[in-house]
Amino acid sequence: MDLRRWHYFAVLAEEMHFTKAAARLFVSQPSLSQQIRAFEADLGVALLDRTGPRFALTDAGRVAAAEARDLLDRLDRARGAVAAAGRGDAGRLRIAYTRSAPGPQAGDLVAAYRERHPDVELALETGWTSLNLARLQAGEIDIGFVRPPVAAAGIEVAVIGSEEVLLALPSGHPLAHRRGRVSRAAIAAEPVVFWPRENGPGQYDAISGQVWPGGLPPIVREEPEDEQLMRAVAEGAGVAAVPEHRARALRRRGVVLRRLAAPAPRIDLGLAWRAGPASAVVRGFVELAGSRVRTS
Repeated sequence: MDLRRWHYFAVLAEEMHFTKAAARLFVSQPSLSQQIRAFEADLGVALLDRTGPRFALTDAGRVAAAEARDLLDRLDRARGAVAAAGRGDAGRLRIAYTRSAPGPQAGDLVAAYRERHPDVELALETGWTSLNLARLQAGEIDIGFVRPPVAAAGIEVAVIGSEEVLLALPSGHPLAHRRGRVSRAAIAAEPVVFWPRENGPGQYDAISGQVWPGGLPPIVREEPEDEQLMRAVAEGAGVAAVPEHRARALRRRGVVLRRLAAPAPRIDLGLAWRAGPASAVVRGFVELAGSRVRTS
């Protein structure tokens, strides 16, 4: 059916006067009358009682007037929703954090995006670099926080921040109570607790290359996550290198955190998304991240 006729009838029902309704619609009165009759023919029912000196709405006309207004309101809402989605102000965005970055960089970015786009539904979860990249490639998430450098087909990555890597020592270790920063030579032969390289090869190599430039000492224990890694250090299994925010968030009895001698080891935090045309919500998130990096 012609939506224009619903609009014409809604205005006529509000004005209850053909001349006023025609003026409001910027059409002639005869044209409006013709459109209303065609509308009645479309519906197969009389909407106006024309027996008196002034027309009145029939029972069907009163229902049609209410339905016309509801239909037009829904159409306006639909137009607004479509326009908002096109601007990136509405929709759904699936984001995966990485467990190694619980600090303010990722959290503040998500909070800033939520404040700027309150009508975008955020679906948040936590993974790790290799998992987030695989889920991006599979189309299961839209944005993933990762630890560069990374190489994944069809994925774009932008570095949005960095943080220092700290040394986690058992509290009974002789180095735990020395003043000043710890030299790399002092830990060159210490047993190491690490997580599996396949979880994030880029981060693994960046940490090991900066903390143990002469090559990794024997890895005495592999733990799947930093929580278990810190537990292993507390138990005296060995030393570990942990990103600062993660290390401080997981700090526990039996572990002492120390800084390494200059140059302090650092690792990057990156934002990853699928290459090619992106949805408006993804573009909005990536652009916000870029603007925050440029002004920081």
